[in-house]
Amino acid sequence: MRQEDRLGLILRELSEHSSVGVGGLAQRLGVSEASVRRDLRLLESQKLLTRTHGGAVASGVLYELPMRYRGGQHQEAKRAIAAATAALIPAGVTAVGLNGGTTTTEVARALAGRPGLRVVTNALNIASELAVRSNIELVVCGGSARRESYELVGPLAELTLANINIEVAVIGVDGVSASAGLTTHHEVEAQTNRALVTAAARVVVVADSSKIGRRGFARICELGAVADIVTDSGAKEADLTELARRGPRVHVAQL
Repeated sequence: MRQEDRLGLILRELSEHSSVGVGGLAQRLGVSEASVRRDLRLLESQKLLTRTHGGAVASGVLYELPMRYRGGQHQEAKRAIAAATAALIPAGVTAVGLNGGTTTTEVARALAGRPGLRVVTNALNIASELAVRSNIELVVCGGSARRESYELVGPLAELTLANINIEVAVIGVDGVSASAGLTTHHEVEAQTNRALVTAAARVVVVADSSKIGRRGFARICELGAVADIVTDSGAKEADLTELARRGPRVHVAQL
């Protein structure tokens, strides 16, 4: 397991249980206790936890896992979702919008070889990957950078999005449910994502099964604005049925 994946797992354990033990982590991660202690020291230096005798406790409320530690979560599912999403976007589409997130990053990679494609994004990491592609015309929103998601958000980003038209917007979320619609952790990020939804003729939501049925703090939009939801086979059938009943077409990517 890569160190970034280990660090992400440690932070997820802290988010769920508020404390972790060195011995338990070593057993779960399949590494030595010395390696776990080094990981905990690194996370403490980043102010993400507080070490204790024999383990660590959460440093504040870990409600949102930093982007740099999310890459290894559900990676196979995210790649399958990205491939299925790319298949939903016809070859004739020339303008696609992408917000930030690990799943939308995989979608960007799946679309990167298409000729004559204009990509609009507020995600710095996606922009960095696509900037070197000569076949991609890249439009990057302005705004204030969120270190948790690498997204540019706020009035400058929304001003850009208010003055363009996008054929398909691919939206990554922290939660999608029949009752709450599309949600994310941060209210300013939600508002910028809402502007991307408004700019698009068609909205495709990409969410691995861990996001289905969940509710984040801030609402992006209702399900009525969504044409398609793409997830993986780990999602509960009852949740998918309820989402489809509200209007969007639900696609399950096979792993």
